[in-house]
Amino acid sequence: MKKWLKWKPYIPLYLMMIPCAAYLLVNNYIPMFGIIAAFKKFRVTEGILGSPWVGWKNFEYLLSSGDLAIIVRNTLLYNATFIVVNTIIGLFLAILITEIKSPRMKKLYQSSILLPFTMSMVVISYVVFAFLSQQNGMLNHSIFKDNPVQWYSDATWWPLILVIVECWKNVGYGALIYIAGIANIDKSLYEAGAIDGAGKWKQIRHVTLPALVPSIITLFLLSVSRIGYSDFGLFYLIPQNSGTLFNVTATIDTYVYGSLMSPGGIGRSAATGLLQAVVGFVLILVVNGIVRKMSSKDAIF
Repeated sequence: MKKWLKWKPYIPLYLMMIPCAAYLLVNNYIPMFGIIAAFKKFRVTEGILGSPWVGWKNFEYLLSSGDLAIIVRNTLLYNATFIVVNTIIGLFLAILITEIKSPRMKKLYQSSILLPFTMSMVVISYVVFAFLSQQNGMLNHSIFKDNPVQWYSDATWWPLILVIVECWKNVGYGALIYIAGIANIDKSLYEAGAIDGAGKWKQIRHVTLPALVPSIITLFLLSVSRIGYSDFGLFYLIPQNSGTLFNVTATIDTYVYGSLMSPGGIGRSAATGLLQAVVGFVLILVVNGIVRKMSSKDAIF
């Protein structure tokens, strides 16, 4: 009876947890059974269990691919750039929005920066196309009117375009987390700083940023764990799968999709996905270990 009374206050919390736990089980854990497809030559008629075992051949195909260096380079460099850019701009936007005095305007700006995050990449691809279309694009009709740019066949600008689009879509998520972190900072710290003659920049440098370190580290660790993955919609839909842009838009995830579309590609795609998961797991352990040595209280585990 005493044990029942001890757990009774937490029953509503456990009930609220059930839908999320069921979703994780169905969406994340049960499909892990499909990992064995990475070691088989998958045949639809025979299923995963009945398909012939090929061992490491699917991995050998990936590692011997002539495009491996390109897709790995693009995946890692783009993700590293996204992490840095989104962190800097997210902090900048969060600090600016928290300085707004009007509650209505503050909510308006918060909603505005989060809106792209809720939009489908399909919709965003049409927005980008409205800017970059060769014949009717806004840029070619205004800035480059005299010398139109063939955006979808010229790879020069695409690294910058992809960084801008990704930042515009996803920076709002991190910015809102930083805004929530700033809201929890003790206001007396700012008052003490102002009394000591600290201006806004010094208050941000010595109060705001140190207080946001746990949030920054958490988002950084989560981003690092996904550094081996890429946003398929960003690298496939935005450049419209243009072959001439392969060297600057091809990533591991677009490679996986291409493999799926080829005969026997399911096994190679599963092998690629397994490698991504293992690399991400190792990276999160390494980075979290480094953070734990530097500041144990800021580590995730």
